[in-house]
Amino acid sequence: MNLSISFRGILLTGTLALLTFSSVSAQSINESKFGKGVQFVAADSSFSMRLGARFQLLYQGGQNPSTDNWDDRFLIRRARLKFDGFAFSPKLEYKIELGLANSDIGSDIPDQTNNADNIILDAVAKWQMTPNLSLWVGQTKLPGNRERVISSQKMQFVDRSLLNAQFNLDRDAGLQLHHEHQLGTVLLREIGSLSMGEGRDITVNNAGGYDYTGRVEILPFGEFESEGDYVGGDLVREQTPKLSVAATYDYNDNATRSRGQLGHFLVAERDLRTVFVDAMFKYKGFSTMAEYANRKAPDGAVVERDIDGTPLETFVTGNALNLQAGYLLPTNWEVAGRFTNYEATANTGLRDQKQYTLGLSKYIVGHSLKVQSDVTLVNEQSRDDRYQFRLQMELAL
Repeated sequence: MNLSISFRGILLTGTLALLTFSSVSAQSINESKFGKGVQFVAADSSFSMRLGARFQLLYQGGQNPSTDNWDDRFLIRRARLKFDGFAFSPKLEYKIELGLANSDIGSDIPDQTNNADNIILDAVAKWQMTPNLSLWVGQTKLPGNRERVISSQKMQFVDRSLLNAQFNLDRDAGLQLHHEHQLGTVLLREIGSLSMGEGRDITVNNAGGYDYTGRVEILPFGEFESEGDYVGGDLVREQTPKLSVAATYDYNDNATRSRGQLGHFLVAERDLRTVFVDAMFKYKGFSTMAEYANRKAPDGAVVERDIDGTPLETFVTGNALNLQAGYLLPTNWEVAGRFTNYEATANTGLRDQKQYTLGLSKYIVGHSLKVQSDVTLVNEQSRDDRYQFRLQMELAL
């Protein structure tokens, strides 16, 4: 019996059972509206659960410069189920997010995932120890670059940038401490993380060392409306200027995968050191975000070469810059532009690349129901320029 099919059957049965149980056991539904999921609170207020679902339908096409053909595809880019709420006390929150699309669950590392699909995205408990300090335990996104932590539901473009594709820290299993405090009008946030270093849904023993991440955020004008510092575009139209500036340092001790928590497992281990600096600014419908990333392998990125010296296996290192900005019109149409530059470490066989993207989005119900499109010029070292067009619909219940 196929394991993933069996799991999905169990998941569907369990969800239907939960809905039935909830309706007959005197639990209440509250604040249920489009885009916010269905929420349950126990009759004795001992727990709560919100069930949400969303998917993205994507058309992607581009001119193939080598054949002059138009290559395209239509696919389900993402399909997610999310469960969150509190357990026993409002101070103990949890989140479970499952990925059902092939791009979420496919795995090319069967030996490390027990020959199973990577269905679990998030499974994390969050304990609010004090009003300003919380402890997270489980598997979730690491506090890396801002663009990665922004939900894929709330992006300003059809998808994240090339910087994120090459350097993001992604998800990992471990512990995180989140702290924030106010100094006058300035809000400061500090996050520290200790994780396994190999990424999500790994079932074998830790192959290398651990991963250590620290992040500091400074919000000089106070909090954004509706946590807008982690939302693409200025959909709430901030009435006063809002700015967040942040820096992250990540040290992956004896990393075993080509991109840290992502990529292929390589034949040798290397320490990876990654630095991110990013900023988000919003004011009256205008928004801009900037990110810089740098990753180094002090002992050398290439771990295996062919007999003629050609790199066969290498860690993805180098640096990248991503700049993007957009303006939301009163009609909820947004025009946005993005420039991304990736410079690979020399002699690794990786190619430098620049991307120029122009995006157009229509927000029907915020980020819960929207249509987005963008066109990108890809300028890659030693290759002909090529264009890419994408059109995507997001629906979140």
